[in-house]
Amino acid sequence: MLACFADHLGLCRATAIGYLFLLLFSFFISISTSCSNGNCQVLDSCSQATDCGPGLYCGNCPALGKTQPFCTRGQATIPTSVIGGLPFNKYSWLVTHNSFSIVDAPSLPGVQRLTFYNQEDTVTNQLMNGVRGLMLDMYDFDGDIWLCHSFRGQCFNFTAFQPAINTLREVEAFLTQNPTEIVTIIIEDYVHTPKGLTTLFTNAGLDKYWFPVAKMPKKGEDWPTVNEMVQANHRLLVFTSVASKEAEEGIAYQWKYILENEAGDPGVKPGSCPNRKESRPLNSKSASLFLMNYFPTFPVEDEACKEHSALLADMIGTCYKAAGIMMPNFLAVNFYMRSDGGGVFYDLDSMNGQRLCGCSTIAACQAGAPFGSCKNISIPTTSPITNTAGSFSGSVQFSKSASTVYFPNRLVVGLFSFPWIMLLL
Repeated sequence: MLACFADHLGLCRATAIGYLFLLLFSFFISISTSCSNGNCQVLDSCSQATDCGPGLYCGNCPALGKTQPFCTRGQATIPTSVIGGLPFNKYSWLVTHNSFSIVDAPSLPGVQRLTFYNQEDTVTNQLMNGVRGLMLDMYDFDGDIWLCHSFRGQCFNFTAFQPAINTLREVEAFLTQNPTEIVTIIIEDYVHTPKGLTTLFTNAGLDKYWFPVAKMPKKGEDWPTVNEMVQANHRLLVFTSVASKEAEEGIAYQWKYILENEAGDPGVKPGSCPNRKESRPLNSKSASLFLMNYFPTFPVEDEACKEHSALLADMIGTCYKAAGIMMPNFLAVNFYMRSDGGGVFYDLDSMNGQRLCGCSTIAACQAGAPFGSCKNISIPTTSPITNTAGSFSGSVQFSKSASTVYFPNRLVVGLFSFPWIMLLL
């Protein structure tokens, strides 16, 4: 769905016409011809993943009545590979909500997991597909620090996923293999072990990439440029939900540096973008990073493609205005690859295009050109930009087939609808 968030209405109207042409063109082409062997583009019919071009997968969206499989966007454009060298807060990045809560993740031996799932591929694959922010819930559990869902702040064996160090080692491997990439980790923090997080990140080998709290802007100023962060090897930003840990462990307190809208159902209500109670008002100028949550309270895989259609573009516009004409720096979603075509990736391209170069999509940006100088793109691209300046490559990969509909979350939602389950809270 076309995303027009800023005051570039003439440009966006022209792009809208192009997008409608793209839909009609794809429809007629699908009638007269067929494609395969990696030649299919976004919205083309497909029968298997290998039919679709780079950065695409073969999926569908029954929630919108699209039951026949078509090529769907599955990778982000890394904005720094198109327009580089700007302050970190001038870009928009994709964040996965509960990045660790993965469908088909093995449960503890002899235990049936009873909790929600939010993603469908490994953290490594998320990073390779352009995710640059991870939301991780960390708890003291079984003599270690685990990634877990909880009941009232406590991790149980039926809500536990794995020791946090396993996921952090995936992050360390990615940063080592991709020396120009920057990753942000946002911790919902239930760890009470003294110096527990400091020890955890050190043991995972991530201390060498740590962005020091002392160098973070405190009054809403610009962050260092991405080039400066890479040169200093300060390529990992870590935030905690516990204020005291900034002084105790040198871990940044999230809401001192980040503005954030309400998570869950309030964050997806059309026309409304309230700030989270821990956050300062979204239009505050005292912080220069803005995290936009966009996921319902109860995640359901086969509804995500509908959520990531026009509804998401509309909500980005709402939050943009609520934040005093400030584009979100982080866009946090469930099941990030599911959409009706372009999804979160297309909206991120639109966000970065409008903020980096004044164009309706980052595909129209030209490095070194004056702001507002856009390439003549009559039809908006919904495929990832291939740019040799980027340092990242990856593959779209679900735990199972992208067309498979998973049902564990519907079971959990059903259980939570019964009053007796509240006894566990």
